[in-house]
Amino acid sequence: MVRCYVALGANLGEPIRIVQAAIDALKSIEGAQFVVASSLYRTAPVGLVHQPDFINAVVALDLDIAVLPAPTWLQQLFAIEARFGRQRSVKNAPRTLDLDLLLYGDLASDAPACTLPHPRLHERAFVLAPLHEIAPDLMIPGRGAVTALLAACADQQVERLQ
Repeated sequence: MVRCYVALGANLGEPIRIVQAAIDALKSIEGAQFVVASSLYRTAPVGLVHQPDFINAVVALDLDIAVLPAPTWLQQLFAIEARFGRQRSVKNAPRTLDLDLLLYGDLASDAPACTLPHPRLHERAFVLAPLHEIAPDLMIPGRGAVTALLAACADQQVERLQ
């Protein structure tokens, strides 16, 4: 088994309902054992700023590496996005659902199809805040402690929802 972390985000349709439904979809994948989900967070968009705020969360799952090696797991995430109507036409555009593979154990990969850890994980409070909530002692390979990385993003506004 390997611990992996997945970031979820949505800002079209009913984003709270969509993120919650996507968490349920992740729980149902064979070979994946759900561990924990963070609270939901409201965050401003990054990149294309003239769009609705996002609802974000992070989940931890333990994966059977024989059934779900990293490339296969990534394809599962893309399939869930597609079920929720995700279209990948414009970078940073509004979306019904975005699933990002943040970490797959301590695997480091520069492969274009599966870069790990996620290449912008350490720069994004909307990922670091929910990740810190569920794994405050986590070390990001090549980047450092989640706590320190989150502190470095203190200028990015993140609102935890009740």
